[in-house]
Amino acid sequence: MHHRLPERVRRRLRSLAALELVNIPLQALVWFGVLGLPATPANLAGFAAFSLLLIEGAAYWAAKLRQLDSGATALPGAAAFAAALRANPPILAAAVLATGWAAIGDPGANTLLGLGFALFAVLEHVNYFHVQLMYDNAADLRRLAAHGLVRSHLSRDLARRRP
Repeated sequence: MHHRLPERVRRRLRSLAALELVNIPLQALVWFGVLGLPATPANLAGFAAFSLLLIEGAAYWAAKLRQLDSGATALPGAAAFAAALRANPPILAAAVLATGWAAIGDPGANTLLGLGFALFAVLEHVNYFHVQLMYDNAADLRRLAAHGLVRSHLSRDLARRRP
C-alpha cells in the first residue's frame, strides 16, 4: 500500500536502485569490452569489490522504497545492511591491498583498472554507510553548501535501528 509517497520520490528511488545495477554490466562492457582492458585477476578483484558495493546500494534504495511505501518505521533488511557495514571493511581492505600490490609489481593495464575499481568501492562504502559523497541534484547541492558533508541516508537508518 502506498502511503502518499510522492510519485517523484518513488521514481527517484526506483531509478537509483536500477542505475546501481545497470552500472555493473555497463562498466564491464566499457572497460573490458569497448576499451579492451584485460580481465586479469587484479582487474577482476577490483571490479568484484565495486560490483558488491553497487549491489548493496541497489538493495538499499529498493529497501528504502519498500519502507516509505509501506509506512514502516524500520528499514527492511536493516540487519543485512548492518552486517555489510561490518563485513565490507575487511573485504575492501583485501581488495585494495591485492590490487595495490599487483599494481606495484606490474603497473599498467593489467592492474591499474582493478586498483581504481577497488578504491572507488571504498568511496562507495563511505558514501552509503557513513557520509554522503554523491551530490547529483539541486537539493543535495544546496544541503552541501549550507551544511557541508552530512551522514548518509543508510547511516541514519542504521542509527535508528540501534537501541
